[in-house]
Amino acid sequence: MKPIAESCLQNRAPILAVLREVLAGRRRLLEIGSGTGQHAVYFAPELPHLLWQTSDLEENHAAIQAWLAEADSPNLLPPLPLDVRTGPWPADTVDAVFSANTAHIMGWDAVEAMFAGVGRLLEAEGVFALYGPFNYGGAYTADSNARFDAWLRQRDPASGVRDFEALDALARAAGLVLWQDYAMPADNRTLVWRKGSAGFNGPA
Repeated sequence: MKPIAESCLQNRAPILAVLREVLAGRRRLLEIGSGTGQHAVYFAPELPHLLWQTSDLEENHAAIQAWLAEADSPNLLPPLPLDVRTGPWPADTVDAVFSANTAHIMGWDAVEAMFAGVGRLLEAEGVFALYGPFNYGGAYTADSNARFDAWLRQRDPASGVRDFEALDALARAAGLVLWQDYAMPADNRTLVWRKGSAGFNGPA
């Protein structure tokens, strides 16, 4: 039986709308933290111009493979083993990276390693799209995010809703420049950085 994450069912359509915009013209994407695999099997067929490479810790591969086994999408690749802290990262560069609901689950050392790895992996003008809840100016954007953050930290003190400014500092250190900041349903955002490219278009 395939695992099902209800959050994927709820957020996949609005995320896809954003990805259609920011991934237009891209060729090869690495998804960091593919989780159950639900996002990958939903997005890849809708973005047939893109080769979608799943990845996650090896213990999550069985779930991803279960979803991929039922997907009829020639542009969807089986998961690579990837721990962002230790690698190995893919040998070939990509022009897009996507990750959903990972930064608040990882410890901060893993978040730092993820941004550094993305900066190395992305080609010039490549994009990194990161979906999830984020704080701005050290403040929660909604009471629901405050409750979620408390739950996360009770479960694992190393996790928690991340501050946008801290993430953007990591991005800039990795050679990435903020390109778009999309408001999403349920008090989430999709942050999009480009490698070596200026010109933030403002919140969407």
